[in-house]
Amino acid sequence: LKAKQLAAQLIPRFFKFFPNLSSRALNAHFDLIEEEDLAVRVQAIRGLPLFCKDTKEYISKIVDILGQLLTADEIVERDAVHKALMSVLRQDVKESLTALFKHIWNVEEPSQDDTIRDKVLCFIRDKVFPLKAELLRPQEEMERHITDLIKKSLGDVTGAEFRMFMDFLKSLSIFGEKAPPERLKELIGIIEGQADLDAQFDVSDADHIDRLISCLFMAIPFFVRGAPGSKFLNYLNKHIIPVFDKVTYYFMISITATNAVQAHFAKGVYDDFLVFSAYEDLQVGMELPEERKLDLLKALAEISPYTTPQDSRQVLPSVVQLLKKYMPRRKTGEETNFTYVECLLFSFHHLAHKAPNASNSLCGYKIVTGQPSDRLGEDFSEYYKDFTERLSSVEDLTRATIKKLTQGMAEHNKAMAAAKSDEAKDN
Repeated sequence: LKAKQLAAQLIPRFFKFFPNLSSRALNAHFDLIEEEDLAVRVQAIRGLPLFCKDTKEYISKIVDILGQLLTADEIVERDAVHKALMSVLRQDVKESLTALFKHIWNVEEPSQDDTIRDKVLCFIRDKVFPLKAELLRPQEEMERHITDLIKKSLGDVTGAEFRMFMDFLKSLSIFGEKAPPERLKELIGIIEGQADLDAQFDVSDADHIDRLISCLFMAIPFFVRGAPGSKFLNYLNKHIIPVFDKVTYYFMISITATNAVQAHFAKGVYDDFLVFSAYEDLQVGMELPEERKLDLLKALAEISPYTTPQDSRQVLPSVVQLLKKYMPRRKTGEETNFTYVECLLFSFHHLAHKAPNASNSLCGYKIVTGQPSDRLGEDFSEYYKDFTERLSSVEDLTRATIKKLTQGMAEHNKAMAAAKSDEAKDN
């Protein structure tokens, strides 16, 4: 046992003096890492950084092994791995980070590699990211390198992992307050890729909806700083708003239904109605969940002050149509969703301000721009009348709701005061 501990100390120390025996020496040392005795394993792990000190070509291999050892159960062994990794990182941060990130994007055997991947992610989050000022030198070159590594790792990440990476990228100086527009565009491009804006929208795909909303709110600070939001707005306008208040029907194909259809064809019955009837009872209606609708409207409202005139003109008609749905022309007895109306009116205000010539044909509101075009155009007074009636209806409903709330609060306060009085008397 002591001989093995001594070997774990001496092999790394004298490794550089025997280049002809380097392969045998490495293999012998790696065998010591797999020893049953904890003391031998820990000593062997501590010696790994010495292999890289004078022979840089071994850095990638040593980091790869240390990454696998992050799954160690023993605290003292895991602590030795952390210290060894940090030592190698300080020797050559670029090569070490590249080798470490390979554990994140190269997962060939999920059952085993997922555990290693998770441990490597935790190490990067807890040990590497907090020391970025010390490790990422020269700053701009290394910040660019780690950005490229992170971008390569985003192909298959959870929402929490993506937020972790984005929080780190935002903290880098190359994406700081003085970052040029192309850098902000790069960050927005990363978020757009995670939101999967090239995919066809499916109202039944809860995971995509959650990811889209999360990415929308993540992108807002960059819109404030001047990053383009056209792709998000176009996706909302083309895919989300048209199905915002609609039920989409899906056919659930079961074995029973499939057999029924096959039976019809076997009998030579090809009537379309009969075939459809076999599926008719299996229709399932899906629509956007209420809480997701609100999140989407809030995101749209927060984006609207930072849209371009061109994007505003494209989105404004859809916003007006939704407003008309949720702002009834007359009292219908149905409960008004004031939060929806508030979000939509806020969006309408900012979008119309950016595209002053668009509101007249949509709702009769003619914004004076001081241009000759102010005197041109059709008469949209009927649209104006319709829209103002809807606004007046919402105003009346708002007043009535405020009155109810005020009365309710007064009654609540009165009841609370009475309860306190009774409690005081009892005491």
